[in-house]
Order: sequence, then C-alpha cells, then structure tokens
Amino acid sequence: MGVEIEKKFLVVNDSYRRLAYDSCRIAQGYLNKDPERTVRVRIKGDKGFLTVKGKNHGIQRLEFEYEIPLEDAEAMLDLCGGNIIEKERYYVRHEGFIWEVDEFKGNLEPLVVAEIELPSCDTSFPMPSFIGNDVTGDLRYYNSQLISN
Repeated sequence: MGVEIEKKFLVVNDSYRRLAYDSCRIAQGYLNKDPERTVRVRIKGDKGFLTVKGKNHGIQRLEFEYEIPLEDAEAMLDLCGGNIIEKERYYVRHEGFIWEVDEFKGNLEPLVVAEIELPSCDTSFPMPSFIGNDVTGDLRYYNSQLISN
C-alpha cells in the first residue's frame, strides 16, 4: 500500500534554482476533488500519471500513482475542463534529502512552494536557506484547492 509522508513550505528566495540538479514542466488537473479522496492526472515531462490520494492524517495519507500512456493523460486533462495547473518543478538535494520546489505558472504566479517527502512522520530534516513558513495541512496550498483559485 502506498503512503505519502510530506511536509510543505513556502519559498523565500530563488537560491533553489542554482542548487537544482534537475527540473521538469508539469501540467495537472483533477478528475475528483472530494476531501476524502482526490484523483489527479498529470503530465510530467513526456510521461503521463494517474494518482489517487486519500485524506490527510497529520502529514501522511494514502497515495497510489501509476504511469499511464501520454495520450491517455492528455485526454484526461481535457476532461478537467481547462482547470489545469502548470508549474516548473526543480529538484534539490540537501543533506541527504530531496526537495521538490514548484514554481506555479499563469494565474498562480508568483507562488513557489517546496515539498519534502519523508520516510516516517517523526523524521527530522535540515532546512535549506530557501525554505520559509511551514504550510503543511493548510488547505489553501493543496494543489487540488489552488486549481479553484
């Protein structure tokens, strides 16, 4: 069973850009935004993904992600009726952890959010200099909610 344990933070400067070892363009939409479960379709680079996420319990929740054909992902994004989030994701290694930093595009600019996935809920981790306020659990920063704004 898939479990996601994740913390989310606002980003206070763009130093992550020079620290990043990779980046990719992401387009995503939601086929279901029920608070108990979300179903997301995503195109990341040239690959498609379908993801089902359960309700958060603290910083963890069930997550199931499957690669799907790119053509299927494109068709599913069309089902989202134009409510698509576009972002550039940067990958930054920092003291044994990988941070994913999302620069949102379009109406969500200039929002930049960083996430770190953890092996357990009680894992401590060092903070890079670009990390600001902890917004873990703040519904305003869930991608499924941002898409409505």
